[in-house]
Amino acid sequence: MTSPERVYLFDTTLRDGAQTTGIDFSLEDKRAIAGLLDDLGVDYVEGGYPGANPMDTEFFKEKRTRNARFTAFGMTKRAGRSVSNDPGIAALLDAEADAICFVAKAWDYHVHVALEIGLDENIQGIRESVEAARARGREVAVDCEHFFDGYKANPDYALACARAAHEAGARWVVLCDTNGGTLPHEVAAIVGEVARHVPGDHLSIHAHDDCGCAVANSLAAVEAGARQIQGTLNGLGERCGNANLVTLIGALKLKDGYAARFQTGVSDEALGQLTHVSRQVDEILNRQPNRHAPFVGASAFATKAGIHASAVLKDPRTYEHVEPDTVGNARKVLVSDQGGRSNVLSELKRLGFELRKDDPRIGRLLEEVKRKESEGFAFEGADASFYVLVKRMLGEVPAFFEIERFSVNVERRFNAAGELVTASEAIVKVKVGDEILISAAEGNGPVNALDLALRKDLGQYQDLIQDLVLIDYKVRIYQGGSDAVTRVLIEFADKSGERWTTIGVSANIIDASFQALTDSMTYKLLKSGAVL
Repeated sequence: MTSPERVYLFDTTLRDGAQTTGIDFSLEDKRAIAGLLDDLGVDYVEGGYPGANPMDTEFFKEKRTRNARFTAFGMTKRAGRSVSNDPGIAALLDAEADAICFVAKAWDYHVHVALEIGLDENIQGIRESVEAARARGREVAVDCEHFFDGYKANPDYALACARAAHEAGARWVVLCDTNGGTLPHEVAAIVGEVARHVPGDHLSIHAHDDCGCAVANSLAAVEAGARQIQGTLNGLGERCGNANLVTLIGALKLKDGYAARFQTGVSDEALGQLTHVSRQVDEILNRQPNRHAPFVGASAFATKAGIHASAVLKDPRTYEHVEPDTVGNARKVLVSDQGGRSNVLSELKRLGFELRKDDPRIGRLLEEVKRKESEGFAFEGADASFYVLVKRMLGEVPAFFEIERFSVNVERRFNAAGELVTASEAIVKVKVGDEILISAAEGNGPVNALDLALRKDLGQYQDLIQDLVLIDYKVRIYQGGSDAVTRVLIEFADKSGERWTTIGVSANIIDASFQALTDSMTYKLLKSGAVL
């Protein structure tokens, strides 16, 4: 048997995924997602467009990955400028990145209409840009934008652009289906032809999903010889999105015809975290996960009552194309609690709890999880709250502190300078052992004031929470209407670099926030080994 060929995974969630309607990454969002991608085993993480906006410029002040090649995106040199006198090129070369991905026009129509330059000048710009980056020791990819439309219109010119990039030293020549209108049989034929001019182990595919074929087109390109796939987590991207890298990882790792022939940087262990990564990204972006997403959706392995459910109970292979736990998902047969039990067992194992399958406490925990989920809790993106819940169910959470009451006052007034301002003040009364402590604090808002007041004085535990920093705060309406239930997610970090997220749910946003805050304090104390 021949050794599996390497297929490289290039993620552009933080750049192309940012084009998604309704998505706005914060700097912390980008950092967190880059970490998830790095741990997953993706080979390239494209972090954004340094020089194009302040956030991306800041993001590239340091390398954000340990293993993946951190990649900066930008345009080839501008017409009428030398490479050394182009501020866009300078920003890319100055970025703390392992690789640079240049975007270049490969459709003669766009060269004439968008760039308003000659065809030869465009090709020369590709060559000079690649050479400049190579001279600075950067690995280079060239996104041949609109390649498939360009190839259909003028194959000689599209191929000339691809050859120019390769001959100048680009590691990857990326064939982009920018409009997303190419079909799999066309991708296979065109990539096969390009592979006669540029070696397949230097070819990449970048597919958009406007025809719902981005994943199929990416696999067709691999079949035709391409050895890198570009995509995004959960298929984020402009219009209908990009090729879903989560689905592609599942297919490449688990499906006959790919698993034996190709190897990726995603280990079997990391594959088991695929569902968690997918849902964690949605939580970071405050999006509702797609329940019907392949491999990782909550309904991907769910079966309702009837003959299908009966068959699944007898032999899961009757209606499951892969084992759910291989991707970190769980079987759900909705006529029994087996799916819920499997889900809870999977989460317990991931968080380090070792319980036997027949432990009676699992049943009680499952009922509690179901009760809380019916109220609006969702623990997939709030590991710390789930950890605290499990510890409480196991009787392993000491009564570190007890909140006797809290109040928050928000006042809008004119200050001494005559400016209209909003001031927030919180008071918290907490019992720590035999000691009653009352703390007050002002904050930028009610939640900030509550956080500061709660952590102002926790008695004997104060030293353990002194280094906490509130990193992120998200609100989602779980049920609409005037009596809406609010779900709050709060992320904390400490000086060790550990980060965790907790959840609170209530019809009152302040109460939901306080639940998440107190869970965070309890989690920190548990992890610090605090005792009564």
